[in-house]
Amino acid sequence: MADNEQKAMQLIAEAEKKLSSSKSFLGSLFGGSSKVEEAVDCYLRAANLFKMAKKWSQAGQAFCNAAQLHLKAGVRHDAATNFVDASNCYKKCDPNEAVSCLLKAIEIYTDMGRFTVAAKQHQNIAELYETECVDVSRAMQHYEQAADYFRGEESTSSANKCMLKLAQYAAQLEHYDKAIQIYEQIAKSSLDNSLLKYSAKEYMFRAALCHLCVDLLNAQQIAKSSLDNSLLKYSAKEYMFRAALCHLCVDLLNAQHALDKYCALYPAFADTRECKLVKELIEHLEDQNVDAFTEAVKTYDSISRLDQWYTSMLVRIKKQINDNPDLR
Repeated sequence: MADNEQKAMQLIAEAEKKLSSSKSFLGSLFGGSSKVEEAVDCYLRAANLFKMAKKWSQAGQAFCNAAQLHLKAGVRHDAATNFVDASNCYKKCDPNEAVSCLLKAIEIYTDMGRFTVAAKQHQNIAELYETECVDVSRAMQHYEQAADYFRGEESTSSANKCMLKLAQYAAQLEHYDKAIQIYEQIAKSSLDNSLLKYSAKEYMFRAALCHLCVDLLNAQQIAKSSLDNSLLKYSAKEYMFRAALCHLCVDLLNAQHALDKYCALYPAFADTRECKLVKELIEHLEDQNVDAFTEAVKTYDSISRLDQWYTSMLVRIKKQINDNPDLR
């Protein structure tokens, strides 16, 4: 390890020496550009040696040095690649610097019209803000930008994955209208696609949950949009379920109305475990029965595992029993 680090440092010194000679008068007359190319090669070799020595910060800096030289030489694609390589190193030690490198790469990719690649890097930044920098608001911004670029390149599936992440965090931050809008849109597109219709149920479920938290009347839009597409109608169930739960977070009566509309739009939804669960929850909320509410959720979870999003929404709904002495 120490040997690799020493070799890398020697290459950095060699690169700096070549750059100095390329700037001299004689150097500019006799192969100045070749000296720069040789310096780039030294930086890249040094970066890889630093990686082998697990000196991530030094490796990242060496890749950045190579990127800057490529930019000056007009070799933009290689510069962007170097910035991405630098980011991968900084992820190990300095996530904020990793984000900075990816933003530089994105600037190059968008200028070159490579929006799919730029979208993937926005997605990578969002994931860094999720796991390392822990900034949900910024993660949402980058998921949304990634989705926008993916849509522009007709990568609908990739765009939807980013939008679902955006909806997940929007609901967690109590931006229910935004979450509902996204779940409804994806439910609708799912119903229009026979290969995806089975997923619509989950998005409907999520939208329904959001509606329960805020505005019940919006839940119906998920079901309707999902049912208009034969390929995605089976996914409508999920979106209806989500929307219904969101409704429950706010108003029981409107939640019941929303559920009735879902069943009218998509009759098959009435027979799903998700619909039956929402009906049970409404009943237990009306009765102020915490134990029955908890048992209904446990029974459902024992068969269909509820993820963190569902769990957080159900906790908010359950809290109404304690916060509202008489929901009726």
